[in-house]
Amino acid sequence: MNIDFLQSDFWQSDSVWIIQIFSMVFVALLADFVQRRILRSLAKRFERTRNLWDDALLEAIRQPLSLLIWVLGGSFAAQIAAAQTEAEIFVIVEPVRDVLVIVALTWFLVRFIRQAEGNIIAARETKGEPVDVTTLDAITKLLRLSVIITAGLVMLQTLGFSISGVLAFGGVGGIAVGFAARDLLANFFGGLMLYLDRPFSVGDWVRSPDREIEGTVEHIGWRLTLIRTFDKRPLYVPNSVFANIAVENPSRMTNRRIYETFGIRYEDIGKMSAITADVETMLKNHPAIDKTQTLMVNFVSCAPSSVDFFVYTFTTTTVWTEFHVIKQDVLLKIVNIVEQHGAEMAFPTSTVHVPDGVVLANAPTMNIEPG
Repeated sequence: MNIDFLQSDFWQSDSVWIIQIFSMVFVALLADFVQRRILRSLAKRFERTRNLWDDALLEAIRQPLSLLIWVLGGSFAAQIAAAQTEAEIFVIVEPVRDVLVIVALTWFLVRFIRQAEGNIIAARETKGEPVDVTTLDAITKLLRLSVIITAGLVMLQTLGFSISGVLAFGGVGGIAVGFAARDLLANFFGGLMLYLDRPFSVGDWVRSPDREIEGTVEHIGWRLTLIRTFDKRPLYVPNSVFANIAVENPSRMTNRRIYETFGIRYEDIGKMSAITADVETMLKNHPAIDKTQTLMVNFVSCAPSSVDFFVYTFTTTTVWTEFHVIKQDVLLKIVNIVEQHGAEMAFPTSTVHVPDGVVLANAPTMNIEPG
């Protein structure tokens, strides 16, 4: 819009400039309404396509575009008011407008990155394809951080600050900030190491033998990692902790192990060889047992109340619930094999041998009357 035209004699009357401001506000309102209708129509059309980026673009641009329209409309209205009142406060209109334009563009880019991340995850899950949520989250966080830092430097340059001076001050001040925020920086670099080393990912079951940490990883942030314990409580662990403790990741196991010891009676020791041979044959023919892994069934010890053999084998599944179903089936079949050989599972017993001729002194006499 031409400001010289707005400053002509016709438009300089006391009442007309108020109409001009009202007109600017109305135009901004109308433009915002039109762009919402257009974007809503485009969104319905883009829903029919398989392109992920157009949906993310439309969803990201809605609110920042509204902000941009109102910023431009408000700045034109403020310029009209400044031409009439010549108040010093209107000097800040131009730099505020430039800053808000940068804010709108930054807001759009940040929303676009976040929306694109969500669309990629949703599309992969719909197709049943694997998606590395942890890596994708790390990349999008770095992109958003880069956009925000760049926008901050552009704002400072727009406001008249020297970027080189700001960077030089940041280098000197960074040392002081580093000492004052050691824990914060330790957590930040701890999170960076988690993204690079990848000891676990979102969705993994982790535990630490050094600390009381066990549960499912729900979120890996730059400062904290959220672990949901098995009793459904959230556990927030600073990332710097993982640099000083051992972390076990059972989710990445290749197999689950069945390691059990069984005891039979001493009078059934002659049947031990046949029992262990049948148990080993059963395990080798079991469809849920991994035959490529170690499989052992051996007589292992003579216990106080039993003779024991152990079973050492691995299942093909790593799913916890499926593993227990398989283990139950294996244990029941082992008990059946023991019973088929006429043997019995042993339990703790004690036998007292009394020598012949031993008489208990002062033994009470029991009178039993017929009932």
